[in-house]
Amino acid sequence: MRRREFIAGLGTAAAWPVVARAQQPALPVVGFVNSGSSFAGRADAFRKGLNEAGFIEGQNVRVEYQLLDGQFDRLPSLMADLVRRRVAVIATPAGNLAAQAAKAATTTIPIVFSVSEDPVKLGLVANLARPGGNATGFNFFNSEVDAKRLGLLHELVPKANRIAVLVNPANVSPAEATLRDVPEAARALGLQIQTLNASTSREIEAAFDALVRDRADALFVGPDAFFDSRRVQFAILGASNRIPTSYAPREFVEAGGLMSYGANIADSFHQVGRYTGQILKGAKPADQPVVQSTKFELVINLTTAKALGLAIPETLLATADEVIQ
Repeated sequence: MRRREFIAGLGTAAAWPVVARAQQPALPVVGFVNSGSSFAGRADAFRKGLNEAGFIEGQNVRVEYQLLDGQFDRLPSLMADLVRRRVAVIATPAGNLAAQAAKAATTTIPIVFSVSEDPVKLGLVANLARPGGNATGFNFFNSEVDAKRLGLLHELVPKANRIAVLVNPANVSPAEATLRDVPEAARALGLQIQTLNASTSREIEAAFDALVRDRADALFVGPDAFFDSRRVQFAILGASNRIPTSYAPREFVEAGGLMSYGANIADSFHQVGRYTGQILKGAKPADQPVVQSTKFELVINLTTAKALGLAIPETLLATADEVIQ
């Protein structure tokens, strides 16, 4: 009898680790929603921010990456699914529409955003110092630097008088900001502006055909998550059509584009990761001030400039944050 009891006791003891494992709490889930496609460096920057707050992906947090590649119409259903599953945080780095879709979907789940325009005007926060709701994040000022970027393009290509401006009409907020700010800056510089639209790869090709047909001297590409994912296509079309082209993110220049000027977007991903980690630890979005970008960089591809027959002014070379050979 005692032998049977002993064996039964062994069976019960062996079951304890299985029960303990089953009762371990699930990892908190971060819904990471990017309207464009992923850049490895940016994802690494996000994870670095998480790590600084004490979270390591796969160990004490799980991140679900949703990369929309410019398919903005998917945002409402995607956000509804994240809300239904009660994820711990929704992170929307580098996307006005993604942040607004998250805000429209929930007033309770914390949202950490990175946007190119004033988050107060976008309806995301009450004010920058004390957001007051369930959202906070980072503002990287794309629209505010459009005039500066146009001036740099004019300095790089001083003989260019007719500038084509390409925007994605499906990405309403950045497109409207670009079409508001760039023509005003162009008038001050005495430049003519031609507006072109593209929301697909085929439409990007059509836009280049149009600007070549209309003899535009240079191209100003408006900031857009979908355009980011087509940076190689832009570099090829710019080179084959010999069109000097200006971009906001540096990744375009790394892919072979001529020049870029704008905020360091990897830094905004880092800030989003850091804030996400702090909120996972218990911080309230309402009390976390919106961080404003202080890192702006001018990057020039010297090889592309030479291929286009452009001599880079010494003043630009001296002020560039990086010159790619």
